[in-house]
Amino acid sequence: VQLVESAPRFVLSARSLRLSCSASPRTLDYYAIGWFRHPPGSVRVPLSCILIDGDTYFEDSVNGRFTVSRDNAKNTVYLQMESLKAEDTAVYYCATFMDGGVKASKIMDLLARGLGTWGQGTQVTVSS
Repeated sequence: VQLVESAPRFVLSARSLRLSCSASPRTLDYYAIGWFRHPPGSVRVPLSCILIDGDTYFEDSVNGRFTVSRDNAKNTVYLQMESLKAEDTAVYYCATFMDGGVKASKIMDLLARGLGTWGQGTQVTVSS
């Protein structure tokens, strides 16, 4: 499966933004999707995960501001980001791993090790 994130975006702080992650050619029906970001001058960090049953996981840093959803009919997962801050500036990545019925946190651990399939990343710049 190949993942493609939405185009790079420049937004003003306090605004909202929705990123998409589309898969081809295979369906995402059996795959969990994780979101990560890589801020400038820092390391890549996990953000959230959505399982095939719709269960979600969020890091404390974005919990309450970010939500994630999936539309299996469109083979697409969305990351909705609210109240954006300058520190949200980063390259955002989606990644996928076979769901397998494990916890979202386990999926994130596997993805964080570089396993699974990763998108090419998309730049999000938030200006204050």
